Amino acid sequence: MKTHPLSKLSLSLCLSLGCASVALAATPQYSIVDLGVVSGDSDSQAFGASPNGSYVVGRSMGSQGHAYSWSAQDGMQALPNLAGRKYAVANAVNDAGIAVGVSSTTVFGSAPLPVMWKQGAVTALTMPLGYNSGWAYSINSAGVAVGAVGSGSFERAALFGPNGSSLITATAANGAWMSTAFGINDAGLVIGVGVDPDNAAVNVGMVYNSVTGVMSTVGALPGHNSAINFGLSNSGYVVGSSGLYQGSGTPFIWSAEGGMTEIGLPPNTSSGSASAVNEQGWVVGNAGGEYSVPFLYADGATYSLQSLLPAGTDWDFSTNTSASAMAISKNGSIVGTAVHNGLTHAYQMTLVSSVPEPESVILMLSGLGLLAATARRRREQTQA
Repeated sequence: MKTHPLSKLSLSLCLSLGCASVALAATPQYSIVDLGVVSGDSDSQAFGASPNGSYVVGRSMGSQGHAYSWSAQDGMQALPNLAGRKYAVANAVNDAGIAVGVSSTTVFGSAPLPVMWKQGAVTALTMPLGYNSGWAYSINSAGVAVGAVGSGSFERAALFGPNGSSLITATAANGAWMSTAFGINDAGLVIGVGVDPDNAAVNVGMVYNSVTGVMSTVGALPGHNSAINFGLSNSGYVVGSSGLYQGSGTPFIWSAEGGMTEIGLPPNTSSGSASAVNEQGWVVGNAGGEYSVPFLYADGATYSLQSLLPAGTDWDFSTNTSASAMAISKNGSIVGTAVHNGLTHAYQMTLVSSVPEPESVILMLSGLGLLAATARRRREQTQA
């Protein structure tokens, strides 16, 4: 586990000042809540959470697929569907509780339409001229959503704004174009996956600045040539999976300043992908082996989610293929899907203890220095 750089400083101060050493790094610990199901359903999944952690969205499943919104105050509430349609999925939600997702005619997602839920009502998002199918995957604080329209080789990334929609047509320096947009932040950065015009087997992780109109790429990890960007924070972190062509990948975190860094996998897994990242650079994702193993990457260390929960919670994150970690809020709360008492349910994990924030460490070190100075003065007075 990575040690905070200030921990070495605190240790040296303690040694030189004669104070007791203080442990500054600790494994994060979490509590967990079962989000339940819409009345009459049997299973649920969580796909998105608001940046402040107040709202969770996803799908509850039974005779039809209900999109839902959950909060600690109101519990799970079914979201309305478009007339004549029985199936919907909510993929993302902002701090105002405005959610976006997909409405379809079958559980398999046939005839998809991008939709928005606001103040209890559902609206089909307007698509660019000539397109009649699409998906919405993310929404920012301004109510601008991103996703894709079309299908197959004709699929294109799209912006859905208050004044209409548009295709994302900008290309990167190598001519790559974005086929699907998976995230948008409050600064207007958009991330997703694109197509290499010289090799259709290469996935291109792409970053589009919707303010300047500039498209760029994140590259790939050493030994790989492909990347898919799945998650984006308001602070500019990008996460996803990097692999060789379209094979199994390795999770990564990227920033414009630091480039791409590989995220270590949890034990007994051989590949994985990062799903989401918060403003502090904490990442959640899913690793694969015999089972699906959701993980948290925090301060340079990777943890399986199962290891972060107290014993006896009756949640299974490690011996099934349904478990996932899909979103992480700025307060560290994590949402996804796991098996609880034999049922596949959505969850929210809430951080109850962690590594101290840098500001807290600085305050603590200041306090140590004050205590040491006081003790030194007392020794000098005694010797005098």
